Amino acid sequence: MTKIAISAVVWLLFSPLAAHADEVEKVLFLVVERDSVIASNTLAGRFDNLDLSAKERIQDYQVGNGVAVVVTNQRFAGYGVLAGGWQTLRRKAGEKTESIQAEDYSATVVTDDRILNFYGRTGAWKQMRRSVQLR
Repeated sequence: MTKIAISAVVWLLFSPLAAHADEVEKVLFLVVERDSVIASNTLAGRFDNLDLSAKERIQDYQVGNGVAVVVTNQRFAGYGVLAGGWQTLRRKAGEKTESIQAEDYSATVVTDDRILNFYGRTGAWKQMRRSVQLR
């Protein structure tokens, strides 16, 4: 390889364009209403409602670039821009949420009993029980 070709390859690898190539564009926004949450999916050009039951209340939520998670007193709801639509998972009685993270197409919810993840490309929830720990 010539020096020019090597320089071009090095520039491409370390240029600002290469550093941002894997980033997910911000295409998901949430509008939180009193009795519903509306996902504004700008990638698909659609709006999807998460209707809450009469006694259901929003406790927390997080939004990433292409994924969102809403925690209510009754369930966990995940939304992915590629999968489209809300996917829900029931909460266990007395289960307390410790943390929520949402970034790109992935989200993780940690409760006192479980670790849950949601993949926004497929709309799939996965979960595992946490080991018993003294807190």
